Amino acid sequence: MTLPIWMYFVVAGIFASAFMTIKSAKEEKQLEDEWIEKEGAVYISRMEEEKERRRQFT
Repeated sequence: MTLPIWMYFVVAGIFASAFMTIKSAKEEKQLEDEWIEKEGAVYISRMEEEKERRRQFT
């Protein structure tokens, strides 16, 4: 039993769509992780500045 040619295109489209979804999710997670690290560094530097400021006043 042979399948029509358009069925092969549909299956190929499904695989291409799945691949692109996985690829974009991976890139988005990487960008999100970089943003979290950056914000964490800002938070830590603010905490250190506050700690130093409190040391100067005591």
